[in-house]
Amino acid sequence: MQKNSYTIRTMARQELDIALDWAAEEGWNPGLYDADCFYAADPDGFLVGLLDDEPIATISVVKYGSSFGFLGLYIVKPEYRGKGYGMQIWDAGLALLSGRTIGLDGVLAQQDNYKKSGFTLAYSNVRYQGAGGGHYPAASGIAPLSALAFDDICAYDQAFFPGNRREFLKCWIAQPQSTALGILRDNKLAGYGVLRSCRSGYKVGPLFADSPEYAEQLFLALKSHAPENAQVFLDIPAINAAAVDLVKRHQMVVSFETARMYTGQSPDLPINRLFGVTTFELG
Repeated sequence: MQKNSYTIRTMARQELDIALDWAAEEGWNPGLYDADCFYAADPDGFLVGLLDDEPIATISVVKYGSSFGFLGLYIVKPEYRGKGYGMQIWDAGLALLSGRTIGLDGVLAQQDNYKKSGFTLAYSNVRYQGAGGGHYPAASGIAPLSALAFDDICAYDQAFFPGNRREFLKCWIAQPQSTALGILRDNKLAGYGVLRSCRSGYKVGPLFADSPEYAEQLFLALKSHAPENAQVFLDIPAINAAAVDLVKRHQMVVSFETARMYTGQSPDLPINRLFGVTTFELG
């Protein structure tokens, strides 16, 4: 074999675990069961770069529907950075999403590099950290998502995402060590959220709701399912003033920030009803 042979190919499912281990080392705190749901979204949407058969770089380029894709998990092992391997897998990933609007949540330090590839800043997403447990005021209409028609959940979710993510959602709301709740008004879904177990603590995501009041009721119900004083994280669009009010009202503090960027036209999402991002890796 030629020495220092660098190849890029589609990941096998087990290699996605490697990417998420690297993400954890970067401090991104993935969920314990994210990999299966990520893979369900698009089994061909994950690339690995290998140097003499050693995985040294990863990227996810997940396709949704016919016109949208989301880029994430762009990681090069630290000892191989600055040698061009990352740019090669980046270019390969972008090629797979050619012709689509592409979104990403990038670390702020890389924002200028992403601009060189045609990405423009839409807004910041900010991770807030607080405490789990607690009692929440009884809120009528809150029900487990498992008790609701999946088609209704998909239909509600569609407004908040630029492409069809039915297969991802089916896995996401039913993963182990998670709580998925909806809030009903007039027998229609008026919001939903998911709390999942992560490498450290728990994350709420997504958190979508038709009003700040519904969002807060869902948030309090979800975080009550986390152990008392366990870390609970919520990733909010910084331009949603009501979401900022929510995290501040519950004494949550900033722990991380990303730049939500897109190529082409930014999707027209109802940011005023988007109180929690599903995941920085897949949108």
